[in-house]
Amino acid sequence: MTSLADYQAQRISLIDADLSLRREYLTLHLRSDKEVEADKIVRDIRALEAETIWKADYPSIPHPFPGMEFLTGKSIIMKTKMPKGALLHAHLDATVDVDFMLELAKKQPGMHVRVRHPLSKSNLATNLPEFRMLPQEQLSSVNSLTDLSYPLGSWIPLENARSFFSSELGGAEGFDKWCIGSMSINPSEAYGTYNTLEKIWKKFGSVFQTSTNLFHVEPIFTEYVRQFFRSMIADGISYVEARINFTAKLMCGADGQNNVPHRVWLQVFEKVMNEVKDEMMQQGRGGEFLGARVRIFLFRFLAGLTGFDLVGPENTMQPLIYYAEQLLRFQERQKEESVDIPFIFHAGETTGDGTEADINLYDAILLGTKRIGHGYSLHRHPKLVETCRQKGLTGFDRNEILRLASSMPMHPLPALLNNGVPVALCSDDPAIFGSMGLTYDFFQVFIASEITGLSTLGALARDSIEFSTLEKEEKERALAAFERRWNEFIEYILVEYGRK
Repeated sequence: MTSLADYQAQRISLIDADLSLRREYLTLHLRSDKEVEADKIVRDIRALEAETIWKADYPSIPHPFPGMEFLTGKSIIMKTKMPKGALLHAHLDATVDVDFMLELAKKQPGMHVRVRHPLSKSNLATNLPEFRMLPQEQLSSVNSLTDLSYPLGSWIPLENARSFFSSELGGAEGFDKWCIGSMSINPSEAYGTYNTLEKIWKKFGSVFQTSTNLFHVEPIFTEYVRQFFRSMIADGISYVEARINFTAKLMCGADGQNNVPHRVWLQVFEKVMNEVKDEMMQQGRGGEFLGARVRIFLFRFLAGLTGFDLVGPENTMQPLIYYAEQLLRFQERQKEESVDIPFIFHAGETTGDGTEADINLYDAILLGTKRIGHGYSLHRHPKLVETCRQKGLTGFDRNEILRLASSMPMHPLPALLNNGVPVALCSDDPAIFGSMGLTYDFFQVFIASEITGLSTLGALARDSIEFSTLEKEEKERALAAFERRWNEFIEYILVEYGRK
């Protein structure tokens, strides 16, 4: 008969062997005593919050629990100072607070708005505003969107529309609320009104349709990009790979004319980035922001390919195999031109098993993708998990709001972490959900697993740098800067929450 002591030894050995596959276990032997102590502190805090904060009564939240539906529980989550490495998957046109973008639009005299159907209390959520920057000679003198005499479809100066918005609909404050609501998704919409995959994707698409004519105005775009960098830095992110949709050929200039080509978009992005880097240097914080790169994408319903990614709802649009011949030809052309434009595909953003969207994972890997965006269904495929563990391919985003998981405890991310797959946490479209930066994403991951600890979060941040498109020397500098900030964060935890 096996003794209890022998059984306990076997049990410990089996658990250790299983956990040894996790990414953070590769460097556990390098952890300092301070990090071990800090890790225990944050685990204790998590346990305490589970018994206090998450079991308290909240009038508007009927069933709070750690890792609950994000939009519902967001108000309970607090900010942290943790350095988070790199943000590798974020669509630039949905990364800055929509109310900030609306404030920028208000400063443009040429910005106009219109509706195609009469506005009422019952249709505010679906009767969405259309925005457009108009040249001087086309400026309108019409005052009100909500007056009975308003000619439907006519453009009205944004400031007029706001000032003369019906008091029954909330006046100027109601106008702002209406505009902001058209460019974001709130809890009741995410978990009630649009409670299926098809419905939420339709709402998701309408958000971009509303905001795109604000984003594609050069003076707005310039300050939007500046705010993007500043907000990422404030959240502890030191490097960004931002995705810009180049479907529109021209951006609107300050004169109201569509005359700003793609080249200028990139020049503005680089100019603002360098200005922000200079700001950080002047503040003695140069190591906190290493810069950004732009990634190009097209939507899956377009026939050609001029970038490296194809986006859109995988369940309803063409799969990667549909574009295989073009993608292979594109790779050959790169060799001929001696250039390197890596594929970084969206794939597996689905709950399906064996569906076209799920099978996209195979094609993404065969086509040599550098990373996989989302990879939600990856955990179902043992061979692909093994491949990703060896090559390091995955970039993960929170997909709960798009109806793929009911909450973080039901999310497959812990399964991938337990299998040693390197993961870079990404926010994707944070402005739509009101979750700027990565703090909320790291928090949700931290509370979704009892195994996950501070060292796990450090490993996720390091992997975000390791699997970026930075060159070897740039990665080394980025990792060195991260380690300095990580050690400062460890010291912060010890000073603020321990050793008392």
